[in-house]
Amino acid sequence: MFRAAVVTVSDRGFSGEREDKSGPLVQAMLTEAGYSVALREIFPDERARLAERLAEICDKNEADLIVTTGGTGFSPRDWTPEATLDIAERQVPGIPEAMRACSMTKTRRAMLSRAVSVLRGRTLIINLPGSPRAAQENLECVLPSLEHGLEIMTGRARECAKGPDQV
Repeated sequence: MFRAAVVTVSDRGFSGEREDKSGPLVQAMLTEAGYSVALREIFPDERARLAERLAEICDKNEADLIVTTGGTGFSPRDWTPEATLDIAERQVPGIPEAMRACSMTKTRRAMLSRAVSVLRGRTLIINLPGSPRAAQENLECVLPSLEHGLEIMTGRARECAKGPDQV
């Protein structure tokens, strides 16, 4: 079982002006997929503060997977990808590429997502959009492949060769 953290990035959610619907949805999806959700938090759209917290979760080994939701658009306050890149050791471009490709089959606006995915130590960080529907669609797209990547990252698996049931 892998440990996950869900971090919602929203000024209005943080201040209590808006209910966080994406965070609980992402948590439920991860739990249903067999992840243990170690923490769920809401942060304001503040790049340095968010980067500091993401780094802390990674460096204290609090989670194998961090899923952020929100802050990936064009708003002047959307800094989640930059905060994520600020603490990255290695990028994982295939994950956001796959999410955008899946989303493009539903809406042309998917190309506007600035989401990134990175590794820091033994933690994978994935940025999701803030809307519940987009967060769900994006996570559904990549969730089936994450277990193998996390197994390799954490040393629980050493082989990447395809088995007879894999495409």
